[in-house]
Amino acid sequence: MLEHYEMESFFDEMMLAKEQPKPHYEHFYEMLRRFSIDNLHEKNETAQLSFLRKGITFTVYNETVGTERTMPFDFVPIIIPSENWQRIEKGMKQRVKALNLFLEDIYRDQEIIKDGIIPGELVEQNPYYYREQASGLDIPYQNHIFLAGIDLIRDEHGEYRVLEDNLRNPSGLSYVFQNRYVMRQVYPELFFEHAIETLEHQLSELHQALMAYVPANSTSPDNPCAVLLTPGSYNSAYYDHVFLAQQMGIELVEGRDLLVRDDVVYMKTIRGLKRVDIIYRRIDDDFLDPDAFDPKSVLGVRGLLRAYRKGNVAIVNGIGNGVADDKAMYAYVPDMIRYYLDEEPIIPNVETYFLRNEEQRTYVLDHLDELVVKNVGASGGYDMLIGPHAGKEEIAVFREKILEKPNQYIAQPTIKLSRAPAFQKGRFYPCHVDLRVFVMSGQESHVLPGGLSRVALQEGSLVVNSSQGGGGKDTWVLKKRGNGYA
Repeated sequence: MLEHYEMESFFDEMMLAKEQPKPHYEHFYEMLRRFSIDNLHEKNETAQLSFLRKGITFTVYNETVGTERTMPFDFVPIIIPSENWQRIEKGMKQRVKALNLFLEDIYRDQEIIKDGIIPGELVEQNPYYYREQASGLDIPYQNHIFLAGIDLIRDEHGEYRVLEDNLRNPSGLSYVFQNRYVMRQVYPELFFEHAIETLEHQLSELHQALMAYVPANSTSPDNPCAVLLTPGSYNSAYYDHVFLAQQMGIELVEGRDLLVRDDVVYMKTIRGLKRVDIIYRRIDDDFLDPDAFDPKSVLGVRGLLRAYRKGNVAIVNGIGNGVADDKAMYAYVPDMIRYYLDEEPIIPNVETYFLRNEEQRTYVLDHLDELVVKNVGASGGYDMLIGPHAGKEEIAVFREKILEKPNQYIAQPTIKLSRAPAFQKGRFYPCHVDLRVFVMSGQESHVLPGGLSRVALQEGSLVVNSSQGGGGKDTWVLKKRGNGYA
């Protein structure tokens, strides 16, 4: 079935050469050969229907119209040998630790700026830096990052690199669990002879990490009340919010369900008001509290920041985290690791050009057809130029954007993203993939084994975001060295 699969010059996750799988994929490959194309097509349809029946959706925004879709799913998993995973796990803990120290520093003494490691204007002029609202806060464990989503890629040599940090409201965790559920339901035979790290207790780990953020003035520190604050059902990640609230056993609330009285947050219930200790918010900073941020916001809770500053409620992820996962700040994360931890980065960055720098900007403008250009404040694959795939008009548009607002954009080389087989429309073909790794932090840090493998299902596309036609794959971390077979 893979005899027409083209290897080309990309690093392939599964195949070593034509019709020759890598050692950790050999068992999967042999099992795959036992299926007929018709059988695989039938199973693929069953998997997609399973997502639809369970209401596993996301929302794509097209101007003023929101369209709900199921996440396209591909059954060929990304399999990661244990030795590779151990390095990823260490690298992710190292990176999140340094990013948290950076956040604690810039909202207090700003030593990293005083020592000339990071330009002060890069922080002060950052639209996600909320010095007035977030400075000097006494938060549990001095930990600003409850849940991080770090996006990894592999280059043409198979080396892992960090593509992006997500420290505000990283989404997609629910799809990790649903991908595994669908795989076990539709393709149970694929699991029989593989020893794979289980996801069974990971939501308990997440809940335990969340409940550790008991605020200083809680009246019930041994039994705190936690809620998940959502913007509502029209948010693109609403399924994610519903799933996580249900699985952690906490209430899913909107801003109108909460109120602040005497600087204490309460949830409205049919039995009256109930004090809230911890808010896992999935609302952006600007909308959290109309008194402290955007006065027009109807999504947040008036007076919430006062309650937060007085130690009466904890808010995770922390306010102002966006300054650390801004795409312009991304290039300095290796310097943060060296500065705060006195270590070399375990997982390196992708090379990045700052367009605020005249020399680098000149180079980028001369090579737009070779590079990827990103808006530092955008996500989801929006406002992004992929030079080798862009037409002259699109390149001309981005040239004007860069000249008008150079600080708003960065550029990176077009990495030859690794590929893996995908089975769609009755055939196998190679698709580019990346991996979002989730790091949860409470009293200790914990990395969810595997993560969300995202795949660019449109042939030739480099964009893996679901809003841009991407899909998901299950991610298997093998339990032991070698092939990892039971």
